Amino acid sequence: MTHTPNSTAPPGTPTLPALPPQRTPTPAPPSPPAAPDTRRTAFAEGVDRLRKAATTEPGRLRIIGAVLAALVVAFGAVTAWQMTDRAAAADDVLTSSQPLTSDAADIYRSLADANTTASSGFLAGGQETEASRERYEKDIRTAAAKLVNAAANSDPGSPSAETIAKLNRLLPEYKGLVERARTYNRQGYPVGGAYLRYANEKMQEEMLPAAEDLYTKENQRLRSDYADATSYPWPAIALGVVALAALAWAQRRNYLRTNRVLNHGLVAATATATIVLLWLTAGHTLARSNLNDSFDHGVRSLNVLHDARIASLKARGNENLTLVARGAETTKVGDETVDAYDHDFGRDMDTLAEGLARAESLADDDSGAKPVTAAVGNMTEWQKRHKAAREQDENGNYQQALDMVIGAKGATGECFDSVDRNLATALKHEQAEFQQAAGDGRDALTGLPIGAAVLAVLGAAGAVLGIGRRLSEYR
Repeated sequence: MTHTPNSTAPPGTPTLPALPPQRTPTPAPPSPPAAPDTRRTAFAEGVDRLRKAATTEPGRLRIIGAVLAALVVAFGAVTAWQMTDRAAAADDVLTSSQPLTSDAADIYRSLADANTTASSGFLAGGQETEASRERYEKDIRTAAAKLVNAAANSDPGSPSAETIAKLNRLLPEYKGLVERARTYNRQGYPVGGAYLRYANEKMQEEMLPAAEDLYTKENQRLRSDYADATSYPWPAIALGVVALAALAWAQRRNYLRTNRVLNHGLVAATATATIVLLWLTAGHTLARSNLNDSFDHGVRSLNVLHDARIASLKARGNENLTLVARGAETTKVGDETVDAYDHDFGRDMDTLAEGLARAESLADDDSGAKPVTAAVGNMTEWQKRHKAAREQDENGNYQQALDMVIGAKGATGECFDSVDRNLATALKHEQAEFQQAAGDGRDALTGLPIGAAVLAVLGAAGAVLGIGRRLSEYR
């Protein structure tokens, strides 16, 4: 029996062909997660706010006010800083470096004079006067006291401190040699002269060069202080000009936008900045002028007079040692053999003559010129008497030569004392001129650092208040 297949299609309906197998689409990969928003820096946000603020007039005014206040404060701060440094350097010139330079010169002079006095006392032998002995002891005490003062004011470990320590070590050694020379000389032993020459050698080759080195270092320190005190405060001046230009521009802008001629706050800021700038330029110019005057008419003359005085002391010491050595020390000058100490005496006198000539040219008034002129006359007479004494010594008249050098009247010692006394008078006059001019230079800067700082704060406040007045019109 045949069965008809079951079908849901109605009879007579054509059968559709079977669909081919369809390809399953591949699902798209998931998109990566969005990157998280990066956090902006405070600086970037500040720049954006500043940029947005600059697009409005109130924002622009706030920026202008802040810039003006900053410029005025910076001007005052730099002025106070630079003037404080210059005032300190000017004070160092007056109270530290120049007095220490003079102390160093006094150390040299005291040592040289002690050496000269020791040789004079040796020549006198048992007839050495109490005045001569006291002069020697005074020179030693003065040198020791000045060394203590210099050590207290020198920087630890500095070259000056090392030089001072060396002199403190050599001074008692020198004094011990002189005492031995005196002892043997009073007993009539010729070895006393050898000890004195050894003491002189220690003084000439070790102590005086060290004292001269100390004097040179202190002079360099003095020049450095002068340079610090007189250098122009260009950064402060430049900031002052910039601050005034910015204030002028702000007031002109205010006038163009409001047709108002004056803004009280900005005018006050301009006035204070102008006062500081004028005070700065005038005060520093006056201080610089007085300090330069103290150097040109004080320090330069003092240096020349110190050198001349030292030359006279060295000449006197060599003159005495010529008689102490009695030809034991010689030197070659060309083809000729001459006494070494007498040869050095001639060189020292040439140095003295040059120094006195320079001192005369630097003297700017009669009070400074007169003692120098008198010293020139004393030096000329000294040379004449020395020549006569050398003739007597070379002719074998030693006692007559000795009397003409260390005698009571008509001796070369009188001329030396007169030269030294006149140079001391000239030094005292030049020291007074230096102190007056340097003091005026330092005083010209008095109050400027504090005044500049106070006025700058007032000027900045005025600028802020002036801008604030304009901002109130937008509220």
